[in-house]
Amino acid sequence: MFVQLVRFASTALLVATMGAWLGGCSSPARLDALPSGAGAVSFLQIGNARFDGDDGEALKQEIWQSLTREWPRLSNNLLALSGGQEDGAFGAGLLVGWSEHGGRPQFKIVTGTSTGALAAPFAFLGSEYDWALRKIYTETQPSDVVTSKRFLLSAMNNEALMDNDALSRSITKYLDMKILDRIGQEYEKGRLLLISTTNLDTGRLVIWNIGAIAASGHPRRLELVRKIVLAAAAVPGLFPPVMIDVLLDQSKHQEMHVDGGTVSQVFLYPPSLRLANILRRDGGGERPTAYIIRNGRASPTPEKVERKTLAIAGRAIETMIASNGVGDIYRIYTTTQRDKIDFNLALIGEDFKQPYTGPFDHAYMVKLFEYGLRKSRAGYAWQKVPPGFAQ
Repeated sequence: MFVQLVRFASTALLVATMGAWLGGCSSPARLDALPSGAGAVSFLQIGNARFDGDDGEALKQEIWQSLTREWPRLSNNLLALSGGQEDGAFGAGLLVGWSEHGGRPQFKIVTGTSTGALAAPFAFLGSEYDWALRKIYTETQPSDVVTSKRFLLSAMNNEALMDNDALSRSITKYLDMKILDRIGQEYEKGRLLLISTTNLDTGRLVIWNIGAIAASGHPRRLELVRKIVLAAAAVPGLFPPVMIDVLLDQSKHQEMHVDGGTVSQVFLYPPSLRLANILRRDGGGERPTAYIIRNGRASPTPEKVERKTLAIAGRAIETMIASNGVGDIYRIYTTTQRDKIDFNLALIGEDFKQPYTGPFDHAYMVKLFEYGLRKSRAGYAWQKVPPGFAQ
């Protein structure tokens, strides 16, 4: 699972870091990062290409603009897809099963983090693209994600333990211009597709406005969106960060982006944004409904931890990541309750028993997809409160 994958990367990098003390290391060159407080910057000269994760005002303006384009009136349903790497098979299966059961709504806003960013474009476009969700999470082999592993001493002189060439090819295979144009068309109807990354230079969450980029008509828009999705899936230490060019006063800079789960494993909208007041702009209308799909469990699977430094450190990191993920859900819950938005949560239950044998385990992903599919076909029992919450 994702937390085990990060534990592997973290503990291995700990060894590499200790080795680095004994010898010099180098890293690829890059352009200068943006100076602190740089102000307005440009990504392909698309003014609303992205927002800072805590900038509720900018996102509020984007949603208001989307409402002016919205005709006929869309539903006020929201969907958030969390990180989880191969555990993303759960969310994919759940969405496909939801289509087969019937009643899967169209979503006004779809957000994606990490593996959720890979699934989000197809979830956004609706049931007609369920085939893509099925193929990505049931036909992907480890070689479709990872092409090489670097020895620890080699990793010290590189950006990560593995390269991302295979993952980049997989993204290119599924995310083509036809898909991007469809996303742009939905954006023009008033719908929003938002994907998160982490800007390591600033240490802040970034929310990318994929629909606006898709609808911009810029000749490099597909290249930028593929980079964003690749960065969204770049687990720090495991995969290399993605460098994204940016202009400030005609001066070119670069930002270093990695998995948005580094800051937040799932996001819906900034707490500073009272979204329900915006969506119910005429003072009436249906109550907004939020669906949160956590591609993971509420807590790590119990295991015997060896009394060894790396085992202890790795298990602690794994536990911390799982705990932080639940904390993200609590933040979303409290925000939705304040804003009178109906809260619905799906996550992997304790009844899923398939063993996990290693990174991007194909058999594990197929079984997890089928698990989510089966649960949703029967009519998924969405949880109305976060794990451990006592009403």
